[in-house]
Amino acid sequence: MKIVIIGAVAGGTSAAAKARRNDEDAEIKIYDMDYDISYSGCGLPYYIGEEIQDRDELTPRNAAFFKKKYNVDVFRRHEVLKINTENKVLTIKNLDTDDVFDESYDKLVIATGAKPIVPNIEGAEKSNVFYLRNVRQADKIKEYILSHKPKSAVIVGTGFIGLEMTENLKKLGIEVTLVERLNQVTPGLDSDMAAYVEKYLKSKDINLILGDSVAALKGETLVNEVALESGKVLNTDFVIMSIGVKTNTELARNAGIDLGAKGSIRVNTKMMTNIEDIYACGDCTESFSVINKKPLYRPLGSTANKMGRIAGDQLTGGNLEFRGILGTGIFKVFDMAVAQTGLTEKEAQSEGFDTVVCHNIKPDKPAYYHGKEMVIKAVADKNTGKLLGVQIVGYTGVDKRIDVFVTAITFGAKAEDLFHLDLAYAPPFSTTKDPVMYTGMILDNAINRGRELITPKELNGLRKAGNDVTVIDTRVSRQYEEAHVENAINIPHAQVRNKIDELDKEKVVVTYCNKGVTGNAVQNILINNGFKKVYNISGGHKNYKAQTK
Repeated sequence: MKIVIIGAVAGGTSAAAKARRNDEDAEIKIYDMDYDISYSGCGLPYYIGEEIQDRDELTPRNAAFFKKKYNVDVFRRHEVLKINTENKVLTIKNLDTDDVFDESYDKLVIATGAKPIVPNIEGAEKSNVFYLRNVRQADKIKEYILSHKPKSAVIVGTGFIGLEMTENLKKLGIEVTLVERLNQVTPGLDSDMAAYVEKYLKSKDINLILGDSVAALKGETLVNEVALESGKVLNTDFVIMSIGVKTNTELARNAGIDLGAKGSIRVNTKMMTNIEDIYACGDCTESFSVINKKPLYRPLGSTANKMGRIAGDQLTGGNLEFRGILGTGIFKVFDMAVAQTGLTEKEAQSEGFDTVVCHNIKPDKPAYYHGKEMVIKAVADKNTGKLLGVQIVGYTGVDKRIDVFVTAITFGAKAEDLFHLDLAYAPPFSTTKDPVMYTGMILDNAINRGRELITPKELNGLRKAGNDVTVIDTRVSRQYEEAHVENAINIPHAQVRNKIDELDKEKVVVTYCNKGVTGNAVQNILINNGFKKVYNISGGHKNYKAQTK
C-alpha cells in the first residue's frame, strides 16, 4: 500500500507515524511546501522574545529523522498542484527546481493546515508587516528586531498569538499598542471575563485601542503609520497582523472534496472525506462539539495531533474514531493565565440553553501558602444541571483546574457532581475545598436549592427596566464606605437578623459581599425568613467592580 500525505506539521506527521506503527510494509511519503516540518508553532512567540534561545528546539524533527525512525520519505519545498481523484494521482511541483511530476497513491491524507488572514488594505504586504504562522515568519520578525532596533510596534488582534507577542515584544523593550475591532480583548471570552484581562494589560503599560480597526498601513518603503477607521493615526516601527487564520483548502475544494464549517474539510469520525481513500486532519479539517455534536472549526495543535493519529490508524485498518472537541484553549500573557473550554455564556444562550452562570473568585491554594486568586466563570444548563463551559483567568493553578473541568464536561457531569470529586489536597497544591469543587457548590445552590445568582449585567438590566430592587451590601461599614454598588444599603452580615423587620419581603432583594460567600449567607437568612425573591451577586463586589468601567 502506498500512502501519500500532503502537509508535514502536526496532523500530517502524526498520521505518518501512526500509519507506520500499524503497517511496517506500507510506502509512506509526505510532501510539504515549507522549509521546516513538524515544528512547534505555539512556541514561536517565545523564540522571538528570546525565552527560547535555540531555533532547533522548535524544529527537532527533520526529514532525516522521519526517514531513520519511521522509514517515511519527507519532501520539503514541494507543492501539490492537483489531486486527480479518479486515477489517484497527484500533480506535484518542486519549488526549488520548478520541475513538475506525477505521484500515485492508494490512500491520501490532506493535512494542508491553515494560513494567516491578510486584510485587503493599503500597505498590508509591506516588508515590516508580519504574519506569524511558521518558523520562517518568526525568523523574519526576529531578524527585523535585531537589525532595525525598533522602539514601538502595533499588534492587530488580541487572540492567543496577539497577546503572546505582546508579552514577548514588551520584554524586549518595545512599546506595544494593541488594536482590536471588538470592544473587548480576547474575543473567545465572554466580555465579563475579558474585563479582567484588559485591566491586567493596562497594568503592564500596554496601550489598548478597542472598538476600532485598521483602515490603512502607511509609509514609503516601510510602514510607519497605522491609520484607524476612527481617524486616529498610530506611529509605529513595525506591525504584526494577528487577526486569525483561514483554512488552506483550495486544493481539496478543486478536487471535489466537501467543505464544512468556515471552509474546512468535512470528515466523518474516521477522518474520511466524501471521496473514497482520501482522509483529512489538522487545521484544514472540520471538528464537532462534544456538547451538541454540531460542526465547528477550532484550529489547535492538540486537535491536529489527535486527528492525525486517528487518520493514520484508520487508513491502516485500525478502529480509532474522533470523539469531538470542546475548543479548549489556554495561553499566558506575562504572569496571567487565560483558559477556556466548552461553550461561553453567549454561545450557550444562542444554542437555546437556559443558562445559569457563576463567578467563583478563589485562591489556587491557601493564602498562607502563597495562594493567588483566580476567577472562574462557569456556565451550566438549568434544565439538566449539566456543565456547559468554563473560563478562568488567574496566575497559578489555572491549567490544573481547566483540565478537571474539561474532563467533567467531556463525560457529561452535572454541576452538582463537581463537589463530589475526590481531588488531591495539600496546602502547596490546593485549598481543602478546591475551586473546582466550590464552583460546583455555587452552581448546585443556584440550580437545585433556590439560591439564585445575578450577574452585574443582569442587575443593571433590572434597574434600567424600572424594577424596584433592594440591594444589600453585607460587608462591614468600612468596606461599604470605600466603594459599593450604586444605591445599595449597608447591612453587615452580623446585623441582618436584627433588621429583617425593616425590609419588604415582597420586593426583589439582591445581596452581595466582597466575593460571594457572605452574600450567600445573608441570602440564606432572608430566604429562610420568608423573603420571596433573593439573588446574590455572582462574584460579589469584586466582580461587579470589574464589570463597571
